[in-house]
Amino acid sequence: MAKATQPILIDGVPLKEQLARAERRKKYIALGMVLPLLLFIIVTFAIPILSMLFRSVDNPRMVTLVPNLAAAVEQWDGTELPSEEVFEIAFHDLVAAKKAGHLGKILSGGRSLILKTKRKFKKIKSGPYREAMIKSDKRWGKVHTWAVIKKVSPRYTARYFLNAMDRDYDDLGKVVEKPEEKQIYVTLFIRTLWISLLVTLLTLIIGYPIAYLISTTPPKISNLLIIMVLLPFWTSLLVRTTSWIVLLQTQGVLNDIMVWLGIISEQGRIQMIFNLRGTLIAMTQILLPFMVLP
Repeated sequence: MAKATQPILIDGVPLKEQLARAERRKKYIALGMVLPLLLFIIVTFAIPILSMLFRSVDNPRMVTLVPNLAAAVEQWDGTELPSEEVFEIAFHDLVAAKKAGHLGKILSGGRSLILKTKRKFKKIKSGPYREAMIKSDKRWGKVHTWAVIKKVSPRYTARYFLNAMDRDYDDLGKVVEKPEEKQIYVTLFIRTLWISLLVTLLTLIIGYPIAYLISTTPPKISNLLIIMVLLPFWTSLLVRTTSWIVLLQTQGVLNDIMVWLGIISEQGRIQMIFNLRGTLIAMTQILLPFMVLP
């Protein structure tokens, strides 16, 4: 039978084990060099993003200021007015919030109801609280008022995301569109995306020939072209934006030149700022270097 191969020993330690130790040491050194950057990314990037994501669903106001009322309306079915027990809980929680000075923070959209409650609740000494609260303000006798309270009561909510899509919960808890006069975010998203695509297309059409010239012309010319592309970076964005306002405004340089050349009349001056036309011109010029360089 062949003899088993004896391991190579260095200072009494097998070579294979020493190599494994060396590899582990290299990994620890590499990790130690990367660790500061990793911690920096976690502290300045990951934690703020996670914090913002948490805040986007965090809704502590009601459960903090009127915890008993928040818990009571959570059990309410929403089809008819709450029971006398819920009214009593609401009364005592609102009185406690008033004494703590937090009453005005409870319903951001029901300030008039809360302020009136603050005055009228002084007259209520005992039950039945349902009848007394409705007598102090008829809105306490409407299902919609309690539906609003229930809608803003959960500790965690998706309402902020729905609001960003011009949606909200109705009194029965279903997701519905907001009234047309309150729908602004989706329109702005679509408009922003459309302008972004137009600016990208314009910078591509203008920037590609410049980039092609830079890559094909002799170094003396290409270096000069690169300097011209980079030149806007040496000027403040605020200065460049102000310059475009001076150039494009109705009494600006471009309109004055066109009137002087007879292209347009004095009364036919073109409005080129504070509209889509001016936005496309300015944004294309500002972002053109970022298209040329890649």
